Amino acid sequence: MEITGPILDRFDEILTPEALGFVATLQREFGARRLELLELRRGRQAELSAGGLLDFLPETKGVREAEWSVAAPAPGLEDRRVEITGPVDRKMTINALNSGAKVWLADFEDANSPLWANCVAGHLNLRDALDRTIDFESGGKTYALRPDEELATIVVRPRGWHLDEKHAKVDGRPVSGSLFDFGLYFFHCAQRQIDKGKGPYFYLPKLESHLEARLWNDVFVRAQELLGIPRGTIRATVLIETYPAAFEMEEILYELREHSAGLNAGRWDYLFSVIKKFRTRGREFLLPERNTVTMTAPFMRAYTELLVRTCHKRGAHAIGGMAAFIPSRRDPEVNAVALEKVRADKTRESGDGFDGSWVAHPDLVPVCREVFDGVLGDRPHQIDRKREDVSVSAADLLAVSETPGEITEAGLRGNVDVALRYLAAWMGGLGAVAIHNLMEDAATAEISRSQIWQWIHNDITLADTGAKVTKELVERIIGEELAAIAAEPGYDEELYAQATALFKEVALDDDFAEFLTLPAYARMP
Repeated sequence: MEITGPILDRFDEILTPEALGFVATLQREFGARRLELLELRRGRQAELSAGGLLDFLPETKGVREAEWSVAAPAPGLEDRRVEITGPVDRKMTINALNSGAKVWLADFEDANSPLWANCVAGHLNLRDALDRTIDFESGGKTYALRPDEELATIVVRPRGWHLDEKHAKVDGRPVSGSLFDFGLYFFHCAQRQIDKGKGPYFYLPKLESHLEARLWNDVFVRAQELLGIPRGTIRATVLIETYPAAFEMEEILYELREHSAGLNAGRWDYLFSVIKKFRTRGREFLLPERNTVTMTAPFMRAYTELLVRTCHKRGAHAIGGMAAFIPSRRDPEVNAVALEKVRADKTRESGDGFDGSWVAHPDLVPVCREVFDGVLGDRPHQIDRKREDVSVSAADLLAVSETPGEITEAGLRGNVDVALRYLAAWMGGLGAVAIHNLMEDAATAEISRSQIWQWIHNDITLADTGAKVTKELVERIIGEELAAIAAEPGYDEELYAQATALFKEVALDDDFAEFLTLPAYARMP
């Protein structure tokens, strides 16, 4: 393997010849299949753009009708009532593990800006945490780990199948970001986790089919074989955050069944995928502004209820969505309103049968835990609640046109403002960014820019001003929002210039970029 990124302090502890050889083996054995599956994505997109629809697959009807179940919950994953998410920087590693959550989603994906230094240092931080050699100092405050029995279970989210790691090449071609992230963590930390009575656990993002889940399962089998770790030790939770995956939930669980830890409902990326998959289909799949699309919208309700039903039918955990609010210690009124919304959202999830849910900030852990404690009590989950009352059709999942809500100038400005702020931070190396009391990640920028693209291409008139959404209007608003941001302390002209150019490319070009992170990563050193 050829490494073109700089070898910074202690990077040689992670980028050992043995670890790189392990990653190279995975890349050589599975890289071609990965590229074939990405080509299948493009083929399916062409079919949808030509007038096709999504449906449950007739060729896998036998899987859906057969009797089978996933593996029993693994050690450390029995009780998942509160999960905290965040990037793998040193401070977050300590705070997340200490947070009181049952699980920490250690994120190399949407909450991580994939600078080379971030990616490799993240593996150092995870290994140091397992070795209990991690600490951090900032502003005169020292951060250190609590006793092992009080720490959250680490579940690593590698990058999606569509992303490369351009600083690592095998046989002259970039390594899959997924295999790079998975391989380094598994090589260095799998046995460390087993020695602590747990195991190497993963969250799998952006899957679009059961064939992509099958590839992951084959990677897991081979990785365990190469390192002499018993088959079935790995467990993986799949994020159902793409529109096609919602129609293949049972098949995804089936492909991973000996390695499965359940499914998760990922809201923003799911909405982004709805737009992306049906972007050429006019107003039938038009969404109102993002903050008005709640989990009670008919097509979102169908998606989450089917997820719980599917998981519990097969003995798997169903994990709910993100509470992204960041509590403010200076504004109790904002806190009171937002915390009530968080509580209501978690109450809905726990009442629907979810076994746990996500939060983005340690201060939300007690709120989420209290709600799920009220439903679960001393039980680790509610998988026994089968939700056999739920019956969801393909038409229910496709009922986007029934979503209530408007498109206003305020909503348009909000999308522009948040996307510019996030992209500037991302280009500067931050992947989880506090914006207007919310913790935002790449999914936020994706839904923001894709909504604007969709509105421009559907002759949308704003409900509050009567103005038509055009490229010219959006460019004017970009200028106005940028001027307001420039007046704030800490404004970085160079980063915002990069963010503005990128945003215009992915929101205003006639060609729709599959993922904004692809052109963004190409701009990174």
